[in-house]
Amino acid sequence: MMTEPLLVTTVAGGVGRLRLNRADKRNAITTELGGLISEAMVAFDDDDNVVVIVIEGTDGSFCAGADMAQANEENLKGNRRFDPSARAAQRIAASTKPIIAAVDGPAYGAGALIACTADIRIASDRARFRFPGSEYGLVIGAAALPKIVGAPVAKELIFTGRAVGPEEALRLGLVNRVVPLADFPAAVDEVASAIAAASPLALRWAKQTIDASVSGGDARGMEQQADQLLRGGADHVARFAKATQRIVGRS
Repeated sequence: MMTEPLLVTTVAGGVGRLRLNRADKRNAITTELGGLISEAMVAFDDDDNVVVIVIEGTDGSFCAGADMAQANEENLKGNRRFDPSARAAQRIAASTKPIIAAVDGPAYGAGALIACTADIRIASDRARFRFPGSEYGLVIGAAALPKIVGAPVAKELIFTGRAVGPEEALRLGLVNRVVPLADFPAAVDEVASAIAAASPLALRWAKQTIDASVSGGDARGMEQQADQLLRGGADHVARFAKATQRIVGRS
């Protein structure tokens, strides 16, 4: 009897998909799954055919966070270095390519953190977010969440650990959009395809510049540097000529 892989990856049309596939445990992250996520991200980052990355769950669960049973075993052994879910989130955050978190169902703990490391979060109408680190004696999401929703809201969500439904998540700015479940896959595909059609070089520089702007870096200088490097290059010239032909053709 063949077992299902813990992680399923595909590449098509410039979109690399990373699907957590541990549905019986709500895609909770074990050492093995965390390692597979990191390996897949390295492969996607090195693959020129991948312009944008989509991270998604399985069967109505995005990710329940760390595997509690395995984490408890390691805690009892005194293994303070055990944190495969955090390492997976860190590797996702390190990617220079645009990342979409397609959140259908619960995104709890490290699952919520992984969603926060993405550049864009699209949620179904049954998505849920929760940052329960304080309840467990840990700090989870305190670095990423304030950049998305602001410090006061982040403090409330992390201090209380309460769950956030899709409409509140949209109102708080935690997600970019909420889509009815029936339309959810198509909505994710639409955004991913639009990004995949853009210039990979421009996307990479745009992501770095926006991140610098949010973190207090020299975003203005980075944008000027990007413009100097990209303008007149083969990618810019070809894309600009194609756009010009399209606009002229409409007139």
